[in-house]
Amino acid sequence: MSADTGTDSDYGPMDTRYAVYYAPPPGSPLKRLADAWLGRDPDRDERVSFPVVDGITPERLLEITAAPRHYGFHATLKAPFALAEGMEAAGLLGDVEQFAMSRRPCRVKLKVGELAGFLALVPAEPSPAVDRLAADCVREFERFRAPLSEEERARRQPERLSEQERAYLDRWGYPYVFELFRFHMTLTGPLEEPERGRVRAILEHAFAPYLVEPLVIDQIALFTQTHRVAPFRVAGRFPFRA
Repeated sequence: MSADTGTDSDYGPMDTRYAVYYAPPPGSPLKRLADAWLGRDPDRDERVSFPVVDGITPERLLEITAAPRHYGFHATLKAPFALAEGMEAAGLLGDVEQFAMSRRPCRVKLKVGELAGFLALVPAEPSPAVDRLAADCVREFERFRAPLSEEERARRQPERLSEQERAYLDRWGYPYVFELFRFHMTLTGPLEEPERGRVRAILEHAFAPYLVEPLVIDQIALFTQTHRVAPFRVAGRFPFRA
């Protein structure tokens, strides 16, 4: 499902953004459930029928999942960026593939949790290997990232960030990197209580069977967005081969 208000032909290549994410592989039970909850499959870039959820109307489910649906079910490793001058998508694609070939799988135990008022799958216990993967992605693909425009920087509301978060925003294009990174797979937009508690209970029940075992992260995906109001879609998946 897209909030698109124009066609891709209305935009140029400079409008395209890329992101390096972890996303569960096609066909996996976790992905099927999360895609249904969000109402969209970013691999096929197609709408998925919402489940029937007791206590949430279809209209409200559409509203509370709007933000994460735009990005697709994922965990951020390298936040969305436009290509730097002189860089090409083919070069980025090749670099992501080479990077993945050098990595070993890692694991993280997940639970439903809260971050800044929204609900997400978050680590139930520390996973240093996942944190290293994210930090390495931030550094490895930085040469492909164009500097933030003033408009992009303003969207991050730097006045609300800590000094360290602003420093990371200006240096790396994203405030939550390195020691400020927290692996998360977003399931809702911001919610107020008591609704947040009700939705959390629904998600805990629905996802419990899929969170018994740690999540194995054995691939990364390159997502693309053709312009700001287009949904992100999977451009390629790259398994770890070390």
